[in-house]
Amino acid sequence: MFKAIHSNKSVQLLFGLLMGILFGFLLHKGGVTTYDIIMGQLLLEDFTVVKIMLSAVVTGMIGVYCLNSMGLVQLHIKPGSLGQDLIGGLIFGAGFAILGYCPGTLAGAVGHGALDALFGGIPGVLIGAWLFASAYPRLEQGILTRGYFGKLTLPTLLKLNKWAVILLVCAAIIIILFAIEKAGL
Repeated sequence: MFKAIHSNKSVQLLFGLLMGILFGFLLHKGGVTTYDIIMGQLLLEDFTVVKIMLSAVVTGMIGVYCLNSMGLVQLHIKPGSLGQDLIGGLIFGAGFAILGYCPGTLAGAVGHGALDALFGGIPGVLIGAWLFASAYPRLEQGILTRGYFGKLTLPTLLKLNKWAVILLVCAAIIIILFAIEKAGL
């Protein structure tokens, strides 16, 4: 099945579209495409977003590494730097602060008809992408290369077996999720 998808670009696009629609639907059902839920998270009053994101991290981490261990997918670790993280975080944070949506919740909100997401968020994403692309040549020679750490992953950083790290991270996330739930957040 994976070879058929990999060899056919049209099937890849269709599969990606269907997964995106499913992702948006699940975000909507979880409530995180709602402005009030997102603002509640930013005000530390409603932890729905954190619960969904942490659950997704556990599910995705286990799923991706299981598929990788079975030889069905390959991991392509991208090199990084502290400068890239700083600029990416500032761009993400600015968009989030201005409109109250991250890219995933923005797409989900557009999908369920939120006009603020459609007329504020989509143009904002396009303008932000254009501004970054315009500034990229200058950024690439400066801040984006600061604090370069290469193709680093937690297992290589900690010098541990990848499954040991996955189990530790999953256990920590599950403890955090139980603590959030117990606190009634």
